[in-house]
Amino acid sequence: MAKRTRVQETVETDRVHGAPHPRETVRLTGHDAALSVVSRALRGQRPPQAWMICGPPGVGKATLAYRIARYLLAYGATDRGPADLGVPPRDAASVQVAAGSHPGLLVLKRGINPETGRLTNELIVEEMRRLASFFGMTSGAGGWRVVIIDTADDMNAHSANALLKFLEEPPSRAMLLLLSNTPGRLLPTIRSRCQRLDLRPLSDADMQTELENLLPELDAGERKALAKLAGGSPGAALRLASGDGIALAEEASRLVDRAGEPDLQALFSLADKLGRITDGLDMLGEFLLQVLTDRIRARALAGQPQMNKWVEALERLRRSFARTGALHLDPRQTLLSAARDLSATSRRAGLV
Repeated sequence: MAKRTRVQETVETDRVHGAPHPRETVRLTGHDAALSVVSRALRGQRPPQAWMICGPPGVGKATLAYRIARYLLAYGATDRGPADLGVPPRDAASVQVAAGSHPGLLVLKRGINPETGRLTNELIVEEMRRLASFFGMTSGAGGWRVVIIDTADDMNAHSANALLKFLEEPPSRAMLLLLSNTPGRLLPTIRSRCQRLDLRPLSDADMQTELENLLPELDAGERKALAKLAGGSPGAALRLASGDGIALAEEASRLVDRAGEPDLQALFSLADKLGRITDGLDMLGEFLLQVLTDRIRARALAGQPQMNKWVEALERLRRSFARTGALHLDPRQTLLSAARDLSATSRRAGLV
C-alpha cells in the first residue's frame, strides 16, 4: 500500500522579503467597493457562509481576508466595530492574528511534504481535513471561527470535494474565505455556495499611494516605472523591486512580444541566467502568466476573436511551470516548451 503523504509545515509563499505579511498589514488601499459590501453584510448581521475573494495575484486578496478575520474575531457579526472593519493593532485579536496564533483562525495552503522536504504542488486533502477538527473545537470568546484558504486554486479534486462537504453543511458562526486568482478553475458547486468579491487592479493614483508607503526609498520616477510594470498589483511591485524582479518581468514581456518569432539564442541565455537566480524560473513563470492574462483580458474587452486559444495556452503554461517547480525539472526545457507553445498559438490565433 502506498504511504500516505502528510504535510507537516506550512510555508509563507505570499511573504515578500522586506515587506509585512498580509496578516500583519492593516492598511487596505483601492478596494473600498468590496470593503463596503463586506461591511454591510457583517455589521448588518447577515454574512454569507463563505466569501470567494477573486483578483490578480498580489492585488490585496489576502490583506482583505485577514481584515475580515480580525473583525469577526474581535466583534463578531455585529456593528460594534467601525464601518471600515478596522481593528486596533493592539487589540488582542489583531495581535494574535499577526502572530499566526489566534485559536479561532485557520489558514490552509500548500505546505512542505515531510517525505521530500519540498513544497507541495497542490493543496492536498490531508490539509483540508483539518477543517473537521478545527470546527469541532469550542469556539473562542468571540464565538466565531474563520478559515482562509490561500489559494483555493491550489486544491486538487479530493481536497475540493472535502471542502464542498463543509460548504453544503456549514457550521454555525463560521466563515470560510476562499482566495482565488482564477475562479473559473474551481468547481461550479463550490462557486455557487460562495458570495463572490472581485478585487480589481489598483488605479494609478492608488498604486502611487501604496508604493510610497511600501517603497519610500525609491524616487518618484522609479515608483512610476514599477507601477507600470506591476499592472495595478502592489504584491507584484514588491516582487519586481526585489533582486532580479524587474529584469525577469521584462524578459516575460519580451517572450510574449516575440511569440511569433522566438529568439533561440536569447532563450538559451535566459535559461542559463535563471539557473543563477534563486527561484528564477518561478518568478519568470509568474510574470509570464500575468503578462498573458493582462493581454488576453485587454484583447477580449476589445472584441478580438479566438481568445479561447490563448486562454487554453495560458492554462497549459500554468500547468507546465507548476509541474517544473514541483518536480524540479530542467528550467531550460520548460522555457523552450513555453516559447514553442506561444509560437504555435500565435500562428493559430494571432499575436496577443
